[in-house]
Amino acid sequence: MNWYFHVLKNYAVFRGRARRQEYWYFFLINIIISIALAFIDNAMGNPGAGEGAGVLGTFYSLAILIPSIAVGVRRLHDTGRNGWWMLLGLIPLIGALVLIYFFAQDSHPGSNEYGLNPKDIDSDSVGQFKV
Repeated sequence: MNWYFHVLKNYAVFRGRARRQEYWYFFLINIIISIALAFIDNAMGNPGAGEGAGVLGTFYSLAILIPSIAVGVRRLHDTGRNGWWMLLGLIPLIGALVLIYFFAQDSHPGSNEYGLNPKDIDSDSVGQFKV
């Protein structure tokens, strides 16, 4: 959960770099929370729950939109790419597949134009350093 809260602390920070671990743990926890909220929406009979757009899930998605984009941009920076590559997500299917490939790649070693390699920073101090 530390990685999840670390991303939320850097709510709208689009500069710097994010490790694979930071991105994928944030992604995993978002999926788990979204599934739980979908069950709650269905159990409560909230409008739109049957279509996958219940009230709780919709509010959560809107609340997490900016940090999700920010951590994606920082992850792209870690692989040496500009954050504008996130716009590939607007291309149906192919764009998402290309972004998944980029997000799964290892960090560029050492520092790059976006900052120091997060792997070089002590991983025990998650949440104590600013990216």
